[in-house]
This record gives sequence, structure tokens and C-alpha cells, in this order.
Amino acid sequence: MRRVDSHVHLYRTREEGQREKDGYVVWEYGAKSDVQMSDCVGTIEEFSRQMRESELSHAVLVNLFSANVTREAAIARLPPDLSEPHRKQRIADIDAWVVDEMKGFNGWACQLAKTYSGIVPFIATDIFALPGEESARYVRDMTENHGAAGVKLHGAFQGFSMANELLWPTYAMCQELDIPIIGHAGPDKGKSGFAEPKAFGQMLKAFPKLRCVIAHLGGGAWNQALDVAQMYPNAYFDCCEIMEWTDSPNGPSARELGKLIKEIGPNRVMMGSDFPWYDVDQSIDRVMSLPILSEEEKLGMIGENAINILKLF
Repeated sequence: MRRVDSHVHLYRTREEGQREKDGYVVWEYGAKSDVQMSDCVGTIEEFSRQMRESELSHAVLVNLFSANVTREAAIARLPPDLSEPHRKQRIADIDAWVVDEMKGFNGWACQLAKTYSGIVPFIATDIFALPGEESARYVRDMTENHGAAGVKLHGAFQGFSMANELLWPTYAMCQELDIPIIGHAGPDKGKSGFAEPKAFGQMLKAFPKLRCVIAHLGGGAWNQALDVAQMYPNAYFDCCEIMEWTDSPNGPSARELGKLIKEIGPNRVMMGSDFPWYDVDQSIDRVMSLPILSEEEKLGMIGENAINILKLF
């Protein structure tokens, strides 16, 4: 039986990984005292060990990058006494640098996949770095020439709605290339609803042959997932993170989660660890402990579903 982790984050250095973990606080489920967070920071060495120990054949590396967050952090570091012309020039330089940073991170991910067997790279793109057709052309190049296998989006963190039509060329390109999108799903602190499951509806309708994975089964907005699944057969899901937050104030109970997956169709749901926030073996154990689902359905979630949905072979 092949095992696949459909949702993994990796970083170029320990420092980068620690910074990302420290800066990304899971808040949407409310407080829960017994969540088992990983001690890892997202290096390939850490994850390679977990791949071996959990007997994974493949792992989907989902690159997360926010142009706005990166840009704002760089602007905040500018000297306060810059003249206005110099400040404008430095900001223009930062804007160009942000695009290079995103491309560099994606290039690293694709190169990593060539070095480590079983790593499947999904690249980040961002309409604030590469709007419209620019993003579509970039996705084509990274897919055809560098081995990218899909695209990762995070509307809540990147600051745009999954229904933003600046994404339409990217969606169209992914549909043409027959590569999937994995989109973070859940509420955001500004209550914009940018990445809640229902925000995926317009794109799922407009691009019916586009395979789109709604991550975390909707997270803190999990009660929207079934309606979206029933309306759009091209919607798929992973269950990473939400499994650790069952019985939290805003999360489902374990029974509710099992029932939700059963009603969506277990063959449309994949196991993901969200490493390095959570460990692979713990995530597999969480799937296997879910009520209502049969052992065969759970085993499918741990491996074959991802192979079929993401077309890994």
C-alpha cells in the first residue's frame, strides 16, 4: 500500500522554517490545550526522516509565499530618514525583489524535488507579484520546464479572494495543463471570507475541469465544505490540521469530522500532515482513528486518493 502526504511545507534553512512557524499562529479553531504540534522546523533532513519512518512514497510540497507580507516587512526595515524620492526608489527596488524572492523559493522547491525522490513541488504564485497573464505564463514555464506539479494559493494570508478574477488566467492555465490547485481554506481575521470554502465556488463553476483541493476541509469554516462538495464535483479536500483540532470551540468533533468526510465521499479527501506544524505519523494515526469511516476508506485517504486526485503517476 502506497502512502502519500498531500500537504507539506519545507524551508531552505532552519532559521527560515523557525521564522515561518513563529509567525503563523493557528487561531481559527479557538483554544485547545492538547494539540500535538511538531518540534520540527521544516528542513528536508527532518522530513526525509519522517518520510522513511512513516513509509511515504510521495509528499506534496506546497510553497507558501505572500508578496504583501514580504513587501511590507521589507518596507518597515527602510531607514526612516530617507528622502521621498529615495524612498520611492527603494520601494520600487523592493517590489522587484519580492518577485525574485517568490521565484527563487519556487526554483528551490523544484530543484529539491529533483534531488529527493518522492517530493512533488506545488509552486506559489501571487496576484500582487504577478497579476493576471503574468502569473499564467510563469505557471506554464515552471510546469513545462522546471517540474512544477501544481499551484498553491492561500487567499487569507496572501490577501486576495479565491474568486478574484485576476486569478482567472492562472486557473485557466492550470486547467489547460491539467495540473491541480491546492488552496488554503478557512476564515481570516478580517472576516473577508477570502478563503472560506464558499469563496471557491465561482472558480469551480467557471473552470469545471480544474481539479481544486480545498485544504483543511475548510478549517474553521468546515461547515461550508459539504455544500461546496455537493455543488462542484471538481472540488477535492485534504484533512490536515483540522484533525488535530477536533473538539475545539470552532472545530468539529471527531464524529462530525468522520461524518463530513463520509458525506463528501472519502475518495475525495486526502491525508496531509501540514508538516512542520504537525508530524506525519501523528496525522496518519488521526486518520485511522476517525469514526464512521471504514478501514478501506481510511487507507485510501492515506495514499491512493492523493495518487488519483493529483495524478502523481
